[in-house]
Amino acid sequence: MDLDLRKLRYFVAVAEHRHFGRAAEQLYIAQPVLSRQIRAFERELGCSLLVRTTRSVELTAAGRQLYEEAQGTLAAVAASVGRVHDIDRGVQRLVVAFSPGLHVSEVIRAFTARHPHVETDVVPARWWEPDAPLRDGRAQVGYLRRPFTDTGLHTIPIGQEPRVACLPAAHPLAHRDALTSADLDGEPMLGSPRRRTASLEEKIELIASGQGIALLPLSVAVSYSRSGLVHLTVTDAPAAETCLVVAGDGQNRPLRDFLEIAVATLRTTSGA
Repeated sequence: MDLDLRKLRYFVAVAEHRHFGRAAEQLYIAQPVLSRQIRAFERELGCSLLVRTTRSVELTAAGRQLYEEAQGTLAAVAASVGRVHDIDRGVQRLVVAFSPGLHVSEVIRAFTARHPHVETDVVPARWWEPDAPLRDGRAQVGYLRRPFTDTGLHTIPIGQEPRVACLPAAHPLAHRDALTSADLDGEPMLGSPRRRTASLEEKIELIASGQGIALLPLSVAVSYSRSGLVHLTVTDAPAAETCLVVAGDGQNRPLRDFLEIAVATLRTTSGA
């Protein structure tokens, strides 16, 4: 079957708002029209995507899967259209993906000074699939944190950072100077297959509300620090590896220059 991107966008809006009225407002269409389009989409796919009640809209298992897949699909389409427009306007663009907590601003400033004619953009990489922006064409280079699959990618090691346990300040372990993995046995851990969260913001909110503990790279814990939370080094937890990643061979001159600047800058700041 041919996937109708318009209906896919409609579905994503409903999935994000969990409400047909608010989704219709965002899309600037009438609510009955949106409802008909979603039902037609379900018929085309041959499965139910939403569970509708008088008060709420929830995703089915198939709907949750489609919602996750749709993020990359729609982003890849938008990136493709953007590249077409760039070519038409004669614009040269470099897009950099970055994992949460990792910073590329210093590298971009130095690169822009050397290549002022190249426009630079950034795109955040989701924590559970950091390589997705490179594989779907949204970015040409990434400053990412493992794990991800190297297949089809060129990687340059940059450094390592410790993982810390992020927990509520009222937790019995919060007074410790450091922890070991054994200290966390039996604790509800967010990020496990049974407690996967859609975003770091969601994860931090759950931790702050006492719903669990998470192991986070230090830079992420620092970036999301707030009152009521503490982060403690877990002495025997494996360090998080960071690296520069390029899709394909990356032979164009601006990209090679960006990598040269990034390696020198990021290895210095990471202490590698």
